Amino acid sequence: MNRRDLLKGMATVPVLGAMAYGTWRKRRVDHIKSHKLARELNMSSESLEFSRYKHDGDAIKIGIIGYGIRGTQLMKGAGFVQPETIQQWKDDAAKDSRNKRYEDFLQQDDLNVKIRGVCDLFDVHTDRAMAAAGNIGREGSGGTIDGSVKRYKTYHDMLASKDIDAVIIATPDHWHARMVMDAARAGKHVYSEKGFTRTLQEVYDVRDEVKKSGIIYQLGHQGRQTESYIKAREAVDKNLLGKINLVEVCTNRNSPNGAWVYDIHPDANEQTVDWATFEEPCETKHPWSPERFFRWRCWWDYGTGLSGDLLTHEYDAVNQILAMGIPETAIASGGVYYYNTKQFFVNEVREVPDVWNTVLEYPHLDFTLMYSASLANNHDRGKTIMGHDASMEMGNSLSIYACRESTRYKEKIQSGLIDPNVPIYTYIPGRKNVDSVTTATEQYFASRGLLYTYRNGRRVDTTHLHIAEWIESIRENKQPSCNIDQAFEEGITAAMATIATREKRTVSWDKDKQTVI
Repeated sequence: MNRRDLLKGMATVPVLGAMAYGTWRKRRVDHIKSHKLARELNMSSESLEFSRYKHDGDAIKIGIIGYGIRGTQLMKGAGFVQPETIQQWKDDAAKDSRNKRYEDFLQQDDLNVKIRGVCDLFDVHTDRAMAAAGNIGREGSGGTIDGSVKRYKTYHDMLASKDIDAVIIATPDHWHARMVMDAARAGKHVYSEKGFTRTLQEVYDVRDEVKKSGIIYQLGHQGRQTESYIKAREAVDKNLLGKINLVEVCTNRNSPNGAWVYDIHPDANEQTVDWATFEEPCETKHPWSPERFFRWRCWWDYGTGLSGDLLTHEYDAVNQILAMGIPETAIASGGVYYYNTKQFFVNEVREVPDVWNTVLEYPHLDFTLMYSASLANNHDRGKTIMGHDASMEMGNSLSIYACRESTRYKEKIQSGLIDPNVPIYTYIPGRKNVDSVTTATEQYFASRGLLYTYRNGRRVDTTHLHIAEWIESIRENKQPSCNIDQAFEEGITAAMATIATREKRTVSWDKDKQTVI
């Protein structure tokens, strides 16, 4: 319908007709402006394909080392879940059609893998891992369990087995380096959770051992699969932001669970937990402590606190977009400001900060990366990359706002084509229904692109995609997205921030000598 026909049709209702015409005209102008701006930005409109990875050939036989919180999630990503958990998903779906946990799990790709062995220091965890590994039919309660999965007392025994091709390591950080290196020497491929290592020297040792062995290594940053981050990389490549000068990222969450003050299992005691093995890598040995065993991230003996655990998520997200690598300098500060009372720790005193920040300088790239965290406040500030022409805000979605003083967009702002208060580009992966995500923990990880992403409009577990990529890389003898080189950059960066925190000084990276000073 052209303008003349539209006016003739509305002639008998002059007031309503004028209003309708005004609305139509505004929409028409907005439509033209939108298409004109889209051509200017030239961002691709294609969604990522759902089936990205190939898993044909013989089944890859995997061993699981560690089946705590993250180990459970990694096994789910590989396709193995305890029967009682699946039964709960089915029951929840029957009560609420919006609950898609069971449906999403069933739609995961079959990775053509077998869990052939499990190993954990806590008997309860081992029993649960055995049940999940044997649930090859993805059944609920009452299903058939494969009884051929082997329970290994030590991970050394697992690595010595010819029935194991690769291992998934989900132990506390103080065991990562030793296990990865032992696996590499045994010729087993490795998917290991972050943090990469606990100490600076281990960063070099693990890098060298993995490269020498030729195994396929993947660091557990499932954010590598988040679709909005992949779009963000495209926006940077097309220079939509202009000269980037500042990156701000944060981690705010406000619960004991979010601060690693996890529940202590009632069945944990010196008979059910191999405490001596847990403490083996520690320079200073401690008497049996269920708080240290379950809440290990709260002490320097076992982890690197916010630096290796949560900063690394944000750093990896930015590094995959900007490829900035290791910073030239790092400073950091923080303290235990909230979780410091007997309300949270009965027999122990928390060491690692619950409020912390670090500044990473990249003068050779002319920008700074600032990270801050509070584990006692959940105000979400997201991730923002700031350039001279625009700022990009990232999570599970993506928005780009033009800067009022932009050079690139100056004329378009003056002409009214661009309103700095309205995004010039927004990317929201294909959501058709409200997600039935109920817990605070799930909501937090979902908002940060760490729980799921979308492929062709379908919601997919990012951990599943990250493990799937690793499996395909093993089959095709190629490097995955978060390989040992990416892990080395992260490991050095996290170590610099940790040293800056503990030694209260500026820490520098000598690129030529490849040393921290």
